This record gives sequence, structure tokens and C-alpha cells, in this order.
Amino acid sequence: MLLAIAMVAVLAGCAAQPGEAPADAAAPDQAPDRFTIAPDDFDVPYAGTAEDGRKFFLSDQLFVTATRDHPESAYVGLFLWKADGTFDEVRVDEVARPEGLPPGQAGPADAQDLVDARLAELGDYVLEPVEVEPFTEKVDGVKFGWKVGRYDDGSYFVGIRPGDFIVYYAPWDGLEYDT
Repeated sequence: MLLAIAMVAVLAGCAAQPGEAPADAAAPDQAPDRFTIAPDDFDVPYAGTAEDGRKFFLSDQLFVTATRDHPESAYVGLFLWKADGTFDEVRVDEVARPEGLPPGQAGPADAQDLVDARLAELGDYVLEPVEVEPFTEKVDGVKFGWKVGRYDDGSYFVGIRPGDFIVYYAPWDGLEYDT
């Protein structure tokens, strides 16, 4: 009995305490090789696993603010990773930017038919957290994906492109992000 109590005490000390990052999580001063995207009721409604086993993230809030060289634009984007979380492909469609949305602010495009069509391409999918690698890929001169960046204090982040309206940070568990 004493041995069992001692084992429980030792094992309890190995677990992360509430509010602590897991021991295997990348530190804020280390660029992540992987991060988790967890679906929620806000900016990440569609993340999970497709019928073919690939991981996915779908958004209708991707946007580029107008510059001298590029007009304001909005996109529906489906990002796909292989079952092991390595990048596979990105599928994007340009759509109308929502009326009255201030420059630099994300908002759902009026493109539900396109979102539904992209979801149908996934077959029977499961909405669930997915652990994937960051990537960026240019499509028609616009960079899409999840870009690793670094703040002035040296800590890393992974932010969505285009639009920069979702930013994950250590411990990379997908449970919290900045918008």
C-alpha cells in the first residue's frame, strides 16, 4: 500500500499543473514545428479530419486590405494537410468582401454556397482539433497559410494569411488565440 501511495505521489509530480504548458510543448522562444487548430464557435468553425484522413481548416474570412498594387479582396480558403499533419494543398476562391466591413477587419463572406461545396469535397468529415505544420503558399500573388512569426520580445506565433485575424501562440494547443 505504501508503494502505491508513493507511486501516485511521484506520478502526480510529473503532470502539468493547471495553467502550465505540457512538458513536450514548444517554449515561446522556440518556433513550433506543429501547432493545433481547434474548432470553435467564433473564427474557427471548420477544422478537423476529412473522410480520406487528411486534416483541414476552412475559412470564409480570409482577406487582403487594399494597397497601391493590389485591390481589397476576400477569399474562401480550404487548407489541407496529409494525415500525418504535413502540408498537402490549398484551395482558394476569391469572393466579394462583405459590405460595410472596415478595412483590416475579418468578417464572414457572403459565400455559404461555396463553403458548403468545399465541405462536401471533404466527404464525411469530423470537426476536431488537428495538429499540423505551419506553411505558406502563394496563389495568384497572395500568400495563404499559417505563417510563423516572432514578436519583438522574442516569442513566436503562428498567424493565418491572408488577413492575420487568428494568431496562435505557445503552448500551441489551439485552445486560445488572438484576433
